[in-house]
Amino acid sequence: MQRIKFMYTQFLKEPLWFKLLISVSLLSSIVFSSSFFSNNPNFQSLSKLSAAMFFVAYGIKMRKNLTNSLLLFAAALICLFLAWNHLEFASSANPQ
Repeated sequence: MQRIKFMYTQFLKEPLWFKLLISVSLLSSIVFSSSFFSNNPNFQSLSKLSAAMFFVAYGIKMRKNLTNSLLLFAAALICLFLAWNHLEFASSANPQ
């Protein structure tokens, strides 16, 4: 519980633009990955793009710790790859 409290207080010390970026990207990732948008692959792709934005923002923030930063950048690359595969025009160009 103390670790969560520490992370929350660290988040509150961040600048407003960072708090907005993290909050909007996390919220949009959750909303667009919900079952309401599951029938449209473009919304699923948008969800993965916002998750990649979330990972990149925290990867840049944690660049002093190389291991954590590289893991977050790798997660962002995976999200970008999955977003590209879910796009409708990318799927129609490469039928499988």
